[in-house]
Amino acid sequence: MSGAVARRWFRGRNAVIGLPYGWLLLFFLLPFLILVKISVSEMETVNFKDLITFKEGLLQLTVKLSNYVFITEDALYIKTYIASLKYAAAATAVCLAIGYPFAYFMARARPTAQPALLMLVMLPFWTSFLLRVYAWKGLLSENGWAFDFIVGSGLDQLLHAADMIPAPGKLMYTPFSLVLGMAYTYMPFMILPLYGNLAKLDLRLLEAAADLGATPWVAFWKVTVPLSKAGIIAGSMLVFIPCIGELVIPELLGGPETLMIGRVLWDEFFSNNDWPMAASVAVVMILLIIVPLAIFNKYQAEMQEARR
Repeated sequence: MSGAVARRWFRGRNAVIGLPYGWLLLFFLLPFLILVKISVSEMETVNFKDLITFKEGLLQLTVKLSNYVFITEDALYIKTYIASLKYAAAATAVCLAIGYPFAYFMARARPTAQPALLMLVMLPFWTSFLLRVYAWKGLLSENGWAFDFIVGSGLDQLLHAADMIPAPGKLMYTPFSLVLGMAYTYMPFMILPLYGNLAKLDLRLLEAAADLGATPWVAFWKVTVPLSKAGIIAGSMLVFIPCIGELVIPELLGGPETLMIGRVLWDEFFSNNDWPMAASVAVVMILLIIVPLAIFNKYQAEMQEARR
């Protein structure tokens, strides 16, 4: 009987649902719990004290929460979290502003041209991530063609007015170079979900909107954008989440005023060798990402249930 139950479990709907959950359990939940354990442990040289001890008939649980208290009291950590969220949101907004028109153009292109356009989007992945980031150092430095174009066109004046660069002509190691590098790196993660969503859009809905008197612009905002909301959300999450914990791009393109949480984590782990503190910083960063996502998913589920 048990064998029959096992066979029923490992086939059909249960297997389809169980495999992703098993994957998440193995590669996300367990490492996260290990990280939480380290964050509330006392460190002795290279070892950690046991959280649960049994001595003289007493079972004792020792949890250290001082690291989390210190994070809420230290201005550096708070400032770094806010900066990480701000730069990640800015990079996501840039990717959406550029990626949506490109994805829309791809979805409306001739079917024979779409594979070539998809190849152009994925082409940067054929080059090393570090090489692409290093290339921007040369482009934004003096005598680089991007530097010459921005300064020659006067865009650096606008960037300075927007407080993205400290002075006209100073493009490297600024919030501008940091956001530009992250937006360029993660742009395909925005375009591909949008393209997949827009390519499935039923064009008859646009024809119906036109028959009802809607202009192309009104039809775009009232029909196309709402129906592509799933692609917008998926692309934004795929860009926003890795940007928050980014280390390489802030290190190469950002300056001392663009400190992000990835750099703080690196310093705590490898410079200060304070693993409990670094784990606490990582746990808070993960919660900053997961909690809003969980609330949003709950809201979306409630909205869909209400529509039924």
